[in-house]
Amino acid sequence: MKKIIFLLLTFFGFSVQASSVLSMKERSVLIDSILEQRFNDVLPQIMEREGIDMWVLMSREYNEDPVLKTMLPSTWISARRHTMLVIFNPMNGQPLERLAVARYAVGSLFKKAWDKEAQPDQWQALKHIIEARNPSKIAINTSDAFALADGMTSTEHEKFMGVLSNELKSRVVSGERLAIGWLETRSDLEMQYYPVLTQIGHSLIATAFSNEVITPNVTTTDDVVWWLRDQTRALGLTNWFHPTVSIQRQDNEVFDQITAFSKRPGENIIRPGDLIHVDFGITYLRLNTDQQQHAYVLKPGEKDAPASLKKALKSGNQLQDILTSNFKVGRTGNAILSRSRQQAIEQGISPAIYTHPLGFHGHAAGPTIGMWDAQEGVPIQGDYPMFAQTAYSIELNAASFIEEWNKEIRIMLEEDAFFDGEKVMYLDGRQTEFHLIHPAKKH
Repeated sequence: MKKIIFLLLTFFGFSVQASSVLSMKERSVLIDSILEQRFNDVLPQIMEREGIDMWVLMSREYNEDPVLKTMLPSTWISARRHTMLVIFNPMNGQPLERLAVARYAVGSLFKKAWDKEAQPDQWQALKHIIEARNPSKIAINTSDAFALADGMTSTEHEKFMGVLSNELKSRVVSGERLAIGWLETRSDLEMQYYPVLTQIGHSLIATAFSNEVITPNVTTTDDVVWWLRDQTRALGLTNWFHPTVSIQRQDNEVFDQITAFSKRPGENIIRPGDLIHVDFGITYLRLNTDQQQHAYVLKPGEKDAPASLKKALKSGNQLQDILTSNFKVGRTGNAILSRSRQQAIEQGISPAIYTHPLGFHGHAAGPTIGMWDAQEGVPIQGDYPMFAQTAYSIELNAASFIEEWNKEIRIMLEEDAFFDGEKVMYLDGRQTEFHLIHPAKKH
């Protein structure tokens, strides 16, 4: 298998030697260690914060609750039969009790708590476990607004409520904020490795946006897209979305967000003078990246990108700084969006901000900070507050008029970052200079 070599990373006080992409066996050990730490250190705090002492999750095979799926051991690709998990917090500093009301123990993470021979009815077994612990609040994954927190199916909900006594029914609450908290909060061990993911992504983009991959007047945008897909697989990794590569150039075409990201013609040949953009994300260690950068294709005789384009990139970086300066614990996504847009406009920037949480999912749980077609804010998801120990894809664009092109272009940037509660840190830096592609392939 091809391997990619990295430098020693120092991040948040941790040093990580990422000499290669880990083998599947090594990943398995690490993923299970991360899960153990999350159950021991992350989840108890969130359960106490949200006032929940019991969390019930369930999935039938191949129809996984998105939260439950993040709790399965590394060797479990999906739930088995009907997997029911019960997480109980006895409080007073005691460790969480993790039970599997299922035919099997769920690895070493959830102890088997159902003997089918003694009690053939799985639902009754679940009921008895709940009654024996007498929780004050029983959280289940139902949510109108957050898809990732709405994993209990209607069938399961009907059967679950049907088996409970009236007293226990009155204690059932939505686990929406508990589910989001679990998904969005990053552990210390995760943050030792998350920078490696972003560096892999940056390395692939840097190679894709070079003469190693692109020959001007020959290579198409679709060629670059499939190179990224192939190289991701060659490293033993996956993509959580199909990459896009788009072009802005000196022509009469007006920028359109939908065209740039979803309807760009695949056989668009890359030519000297083009401003190229990529949107690319990988999945590794159950975490995700989401990155956007730009390259400029030099014309014959040029040694650098035009000053007007470099100025446009600088405006994009300035918009990033404005946005991240407004991250604050307790501040909602909509409030961050509003403040950042106002400040950017006052500084002469034409902003569009559509930043989202990042983690177990690419478009992950947490506060939505604008959408490209909702710059006035997003109801409910945008009203969710920001918490510490969370990761984000700092996604936005700044519009600039390029006089020599006689048109407006967009610098579309997306870089992955971590918010520790006080400051925002990019996981592997950010783009401040264009990747440069020479007009003729060098040999």
